Amino acid sequence: MESRNKIRVLLVDDDVRVRETLCSILKAYSNIEVVGEAGDGDEAVTSVGTLRPAVVVMDITMKKMDGITAARLIKAQYPTVLVVGCSAHTKEYNVYAMQRVHAFEVLLKKEDAADDLYPAIQMVMAKVA
Repeated sequence: MESRNKIRVLLVDDDVRVRETLCSILKAYSNIEVVGEAGDGDEAVTSVGTLRPAVVVMDITMKKMDGITAARLIKAQYPTVLVVGCSAHTKEYNVYAMQRVHAFEVLLKKEDAADDLYPAIQMVMAKVA
């Protein structure tokens, strides 16, 4: 599949192992191109401006800038970018906060979370198609 037909994805998580795992899983799909990684929300906002992903997979809890703030800033500057939130905590306020900043989905980080990521990306892309 040509690069221009692929879904461009930016992975954002403060744990490099999580990013590496998600990246290796997504590389198995011919219609996904992981265009970059960021270790905090501040890097994510900057990276969206330079890498122009269609989808940002965003950890919610990060030290320098949390994913909720980063998603809000990204959506304000780049309204067509889709955000999929990820959290180790299923607290309702995380889900509500991400929905308020127009994230399309919030995935729970669990043992089989990687299995949910590709379908979530497909789902958010279908919502805007």
